[in-house]
Amino acid sequence: MSAQFDHVSVVKKSNVYFDGLCVSHTVQFEDGTKKTLGVLLPSKQELTFETHVPERMEIVSGECRVRIADSEESELFRAGQSFYVPGNSRFKIEADEVVDYVCHLGG
Repeated sequence: MSAQFDHVSVVKKSNVYFDGLCVSHTVQFEDGTKKTLGVLLPSKQELTFETHVPERMEIVSGECRVRIADSEESELFRAGQSFYVPGNSRFKIEADEVVDYVCHLGG
């Protein structure tokens, strides 16, 4: 896992979700691909995100519980792990601590 991304453009306006419980910035690469770099704050509620394209969520620090689509069971993901969400789907995420993540748009 690389500690930084080189040769990118960053969209200055942040993406703020759930009254600031999740904040990210979009990073655009020279080849046209995009990622978002974000922080998820602790919350006692599941936060639901909709996807349009496939996404790979890479956990950089912290840990969170995730339920993908209509799954009954949540799965724990920790720093260094990733989970995948299909396009045109959704996932629910909950964290008891601050989580840093990279969302790889398009999988």
